[in-house]
Amino acid sequence: MILQPLVPADGALPGPVLTEIAALYATNHAFFELSGDFPDPHRITARQVATALADELAHDGAEILLARSVGRLIGLAVTLAHHPAADDPDPWIGLLLIDATAHRQGHGAAVAALVEERFRAAGRDGVRIAVLDNNPRALAFWRAQGYTVLRHGEDRELKRPCTVLRKAL
Repeated sequence: MILQPLVPADGALPGPVLTEIAALYATNHAFFELSGDFPDPHRITARQVATALADELAHDGAEILLARSVGRLIGLAVTLAHHPAADDPDPWIGLLLIDATAHRQGHGAAVAALVEERFRAAGRDGVRIAVLDNNPRALAFWRAQGYTVLRHGEDRELKRPCTVLRKAL
């Protein structure tokens, strides 16, 4: 598996890549039902995905990493090099999304490990993630990857209840 940074061309995502990413998002309607990120999680459009990705990339230090296995887009990770809170020294994983047709095959753990290695190579000593409290499967996944609970709170943008976890690198 390889991670490739998503680099917009002239401020836009290349059509074929956007189509791939939109298809990836569309397989994950169960997650998007929990998150409420899209008005109709069963009908996520390329335009909605393009807007969501542009919103992510608007954050200083944000990066979208595409995970490919044998040429196929299997997942993506959205990372943030620096949290907006001045007292938070760690980078964050904002989203790890794996094609739902390939869940439970080890791809999520592989992508998480590659993201962690990127941060480790950049000299970072920990990474954080906020998991929505209504998503116990995700919480179990991240705990199985070695993340420990730091606190409970709300996400910054939509004020949804979540659990913040950290892993030492």
